[in-house]
Amino acid sequence: MSTTASSLPRSHAADGRKGLIRQANEAAILRAAEQVFAHAGFEGATMAEIADKAGLPKANLHYYFGSKKDLYEAVLDTVLHDWLAPTEVIRAEADPRDALTQYVKAKLALSFERPDASKVFANELLHGAPVVGESLRGELRRLVLDKAAVVDGWIAAGRMAPVDSTHLFFTIWAATQTYADFDVQVRAVLGHRSFTAADQARAEAHVLGMVLRGCGLA
Repeated sequence: MSTTASSLPRSHAADGRKGLIRQANEAAILRAAEQVFAHAGFEGATMAEIADKAGLPKANLHYYFGSKKDLYEAVLDTVLHDWLAPTEVIRAEADPRDALTQYVKAKLALSFERPDASKVFANELLHGAPVVGESLRGELRRLVLDKAAVVDGWIAAGRMAPVDSTHLFFTIWAATQTYADFDVQVRAVLGHRSFTAADQARAEAHVLGMVLRGCGLA
């Protein structure tokens, strides 16, 4: 049977809609799973609770992710990818002050906007990183060494003060992710039930100031 010219666009449009629906459902499932895993842990989380939070039938979860373990691995992979993406600004040709400013701001934004993502990852690490250990020793290590080399290049060129480039990343992670991993403690000390816009601006100014001054860029 020949395919008419008019049927092709309809077919492509239908495929496109299906693709968008799939993307939307997967995103909803991953975000819901992120929240449930963060608060219940892997063992305590159930596919039923994740489905309920995602607003989808439980059968849909198994259609997109075969098992709870598959879904957990997908959540961790997504979190790691989202955390690594902001390092793109750290390039040899970039201005050190601008690049580090953008990186710190991006890391803080992730901590305030998606604290559960950080908590899921922290929980995984506290249990010895059984799922992401290989990624930490591989992908993460390679990226940090690559970006540390960029920082070393800035230092050698006299564009910023001497610092331990690798530990600079550890410091930034600790200073930014504490607002996600230990948000309950931070909010308790601040006397707020939730972070206000002023709290976030205050945190950004402080962390950014500490990093830039430490690097001789303030």
